[in-house]
Amino acid sequence: MDKLPWIILSAGDNVAVATAAIAPGSTVGGIQTREKIDPGHKVAIADIPLGGPVVKYGQAIGRTTAEVKAGDHVHSHNLHFENDRLAATANSAPEAATADDVGRTFMGYRRADGRAATRNYIGIIASVNCSTTVCRAIADEANRTILPHYEGIDGFVPIVHDQGCGMSSTGDGMNVLHRTLAGYTRHVNFGGVLMIGLGCEVNQLTLYGQSGAGASKRHFNIQDAGGSRRAVERAMGMLREIAADVGKEKRVPMSIGEIIIGLQCGGSDGFSGITANPALGVAADLLAAAGGTAILSETSEIYGAEHLLRSRAVSDEVAKKLDDKIAWWEDYVALHGASLDNNPSPGNKRGGLTTILEKSLGAVAKGGRSPLTAVYGYAERVTAPGLVFMDTPGYDPVSATGQVAGGANMIAFTTGRGSCFGCRPAPSLKLSSNSALYASMEEDMDIDCGTIATGDATISGKGREIFDLIVDTASGKKTKSELFGYGDNEFVPWHLGATL
Repeated sequence: MDKLPWIILSAGDNVAVATAAIAPGSTVGGIQTREKIDPGHKVAIADIPLGGPVVKYGQAIGRTTAEVKAGDHVHSHNLHFENDRLAATANSAPEAATADDVGRTFMGYRRADGRAATRNYIGIIASVNCSTTVCRAIADEANRTILPHYEGIDGFVPIVHDQGCGMSSTGDGMNVLHRTLAGYTRHVNFGGVLMIGLGCEVNQLTLYGQSGAGASKRHFNIQDAGGSRRAVERAMGMLREIAADVGKEKRVPMSIGEIIIGLQCGGSDGFSGITANPALGVAADLLAAAGGTAILSETSEIYGAEHLLRSRAVSDEVAKKLDDKIAWWEDYVALHGASLDNNPSPGNKRGGLTTILEKSLGAVAKGGRSPLTAVYGYAERVTAPGLVFMDTPGYDPVSATGQVAGGANMIAFTTGRGSCFGCRPAPSLKLSSNSALYASMEEDMDIDCGTIATGDATISGKGREIFDLIVDTASGKKTKSELFGYGDNEFVPWHLGATL
């Protein structure tokens, strides 16, 4: 029997998602299409009255702005955001993990404090925008002159940003910046850290007292060094000492339960919630079953699906924390005259997504079906195992920065339109939601999840393929983004508060 060129995701849905272009007048499943349907876009499989709910994933994704007939294209021209929620159905069980899954190991670096690292970098961290140029110069010089002598060091990474001065020394802005930078100074994938300040900024190095202690953690100000060139010279001496220590590290076997992976999606399309996201969810379930941690984030992109996560919370306290984050975001966007439904980007919409509810229902699939064990603020240190949630914006670099600051030693990033991303010191895997993207950007994509839509792979099978690659990457296999050199410019702390 020929495969239908669309997927119906739930028995209660009144739309299907095209897996291939469908010409006007085509008869599919007894329904004649009334207009062209592009891949990833929705086609009505039943008549929907004006103002009726459009149902996908068994959940309302909005209401119609015109009468819709079976076979019509359903998109922005006849569907709009309506703050509906359908009741969460009974939660299905997470992907079943075998004893072999739970007992797997990877080859990582064991730090002195007992934590497990997947990479062995040395970080050159700017306390303020004013020291970013010097930090880059230091990293360039160290990679040129010191790195060739140490095969065990993955590289010297400049962590630079546009904040640190011209801001209040108190309040949300400084608190978030300090928490983020502190998370990077102690990140397990940094075997050593050199933090560089200017000297007169608001974000003083004295706020990071621990980063100045120990053989592998140092800091100083450019003004105290006698200027930019002398700061680079001074840094080289310190980094040679740090490298001599960090370069001795060797990979050893350790449990995959020590992997902490940040889950991201960007440049999503109509296939993201059907292929790449649920496949990544399978890998997240397997990791959680082994005692590892998967961090779901992007609060503005779970809006409309938060009730599904709440139903999986392990306690009322965890559920309330999630509710409080959603309420904060509703107030936050209203304060700035915006709406959370402004979120789907033009690229998202060209790929078939229409409302934030539709995007969110697909986005939460990255978290699999495991219980929600904890909720964290942006860049807070993650300590709970299993599936956890961190409050972040939906903007990928800002969101991933918070996850890494919280302790993620890996990132897995799904995309349907072709987001390019790296996040040093955490290796970043890229998962394409459709095969056309994988074929056109193969040098950026690590796994093609589009084979799920064509029926050539299952969600479970592809999820296990992702799980295997997570283990291999944690053991040192380079991702496509690492091979190209991504990761130096993607450190973007959440900017809150006034610029003074």
